[in-house]
Amino acid sequence: MTEPILRIENVCRDFGGLRALDNVSFDLQPGTITALIGPNGAGKTTLFNCVTGFIPVSKGRVTYKGRDITNWSAHAVTKLGIARTFQVVQVLEELSATENVMVGAFLHERSTARARQKAQGVLEQVGLGGQMDALARDLSIPSKKRMEVAMSLVTDPEVLMLDETMAGLNPSEFKEVQELIRKLKAKGMTLMVVEHVMEAIMPISDRVVVLEAGKTIADGTAQEVAANPEVIKAYLGERYACNR
Repeated sequence: MTEPILRIENVCRDFGGLRALDNVSFDLQPGTITALIGPNGAGKTTLFNCVTGFIPVSKGRVTYKGRDITNWSAHAVTKLGIARTFQVVQVLEELSATENVMVGAFLHERSTARARQKAQGVLEQVGLGGQMDALARDLSIPSKKRMEVAMSLVTDPEVLMLDETMAGLNPSEFKEVQELIRKLKAKGMTLMVVEHVMEAIMPISDRVVVLEAGKTIADGTAQEVAANPEVIKAYLGERYACNR
């Protein structure tokens, strides 16, 4: 097995007397898709926030390519090569799709013309080539989600963390996002995906990590996790397990 690109070691996060993450440990292998699943309140987005510098880790550490990045700033983490989307879409409503993506392009690019060209290329990549000039406020939720993926991709990440990118999409839109994720993996990108749509994420995941009440209760292939009695009880339910 190759050296992990991202390693999460015994990470804890406390909010007053509440422990939202309790000694969570797993790693991401380069060029793989890891699904992070679990019920609402399990700690998935909190973990994303800890890894990407939006909130500090209370205990434990995060390493990227062997380098300790625990409690680095969000800007420094992004510049290093880790990008993320948000559970609630974060866009600049009064700017166009191109202008939104250009903001991320300026992380590495000083030229406005080159930043625009790069932004438009990424918008084409995520399927928004026909909406480059549309204001963000006028885009549908699925299009905003795609634009937010573009805002992350334009920073040239090696690790991309997607937080419920498929939420609210219809079956055909699921397939489009699945295909995009597969293409990103094929280019060598490493992905960690928080998702509740099991039918969409399980088939494309190399590995599945399950959180419940801030603790890791399962870690394995989709088939192993889907057959795990503790996961079925805590999250998937008998119906999903029986339909496998």
